[in-house]
Amino acid sequence: MDQEAGGGLSEITIEHKVYARVGLLGNPSDVYFGRTISFTLANFWATVRLQPSDDLVIKPHPFHDLVTFQSLDHLVNRLQNEGYYGGVRLLMAICKVFNNYCSDNNILLHNRNFTLSYDTNIPRQTGLSGSSAIVCAALNCLLDYYQVRPLVKVEIRPNLVLSAEKELGIVAGLQDRVAQVYGGLVSMDFSKEHMDKMGHGIYTPMDINLLPPLHLIYTENPSDSGKVHSTVRQRWLNGDEFIVSSMKEVANIAAEGQTVILEKNYSKLVELMNRNFDLRRSMFGDDALGTLNIEMVEVARRVGAASKFTGSGGAVVAFCPDGPSQVQLLEDACGKAGFSIQPIKIIPSCLDDIDTLFD
Repeated sequence: MDQEAGGGLSEITIEHKVYARVGLLGNPSDVYFGRTISFTLANFWATVRLQPSDDLVIKPHPFHDLVTFQSLDHLVNRLQNEGYYGGVRLLMAICKVFNNYCSDNNILLHNRNFTLSYDTNIPRQTGLSGSSAIVCAALNCLLDYYQVRPLVKVEIRPNLVLSAEKELGIVAGLQDRVAQVYGGLVSMDFSKEHMDKMGHGIYTPMDINLLPPLHLIYTENPSDSGKVHSTVRQRWLNGDEFIVSSMKEVANIAAEGQTVILEKNYSKLVELMNRNFDLRRSMFGDDALGTLNIEMVEVARRVGAASKFTGSGGAVVAFCPDGPSQVQLLEDACGKAGFSIQPIKIIPSCLDDIDTLFD
């Protein structure tokens, strides 16, 4: 039976904010039927605003979708630093995916139009999931505008966000999208059995207060995080024994990490974080990871802190088990190396009763 939504919607502006994501343990095994633990951080975010309008309009951002330049040099420098694409394509892609999903699932949508606009302060190419934050915020706006939030299950929403990005050729896994849909600290199991049976993983929210103080290290001029997965994935598909076994070990780090975090066994957390990065480095190689990215990890390790990539490179999550004095050493070392560092503020879960009512 068809389900119709959106009757009697008042003409109001809808705005949603979605936060950047840090992969704490297990990444990048989410792309390989593995396990991860991730969280959203309040330091950076993307917002999307939906306003009812006569025509359907996707509004370019005045900076991120710049098409007017001062000179040819300005254009070239901009492309070298920012790439070719802003957020307009992301908003268009999620509109298409959302419409197709509702059509395929007999969810009828009203025919009123809207204008979508966005803003973001998530640093580009830092492995903090800036693109998926925009897509996820836009999806939240669409769910509310069409009043279909109860009809699109929470665990399906990360798939929709990922599908929108795949429309644009973005190579990624579900981890980032799960963290941003759920918010807070989430343990994720992407085992093949679950993915084949349900089309999604098992996602377990955890108490953010279980985590110790963490720090974010990043650079203003990062390498492109989108190139990191390429050769490893093909080797995994080919059954490369080293890659397959190493990726299983990365997944096991997240499985063990869930217990470690629940027990607040922070000395063991140090070991797991460092081992996670060492395995990534052995699989991908230094050329793929990039000298600057490796140095961000090493600058933390030289003062005794645990450190690993937040995603595919461009930023690092660090933990100083010895407390404030060690944090000061890390801040000094980052300053000398030219890296930005700030305490991580973890955002709690963003789900409410209507999101979980029909789980």
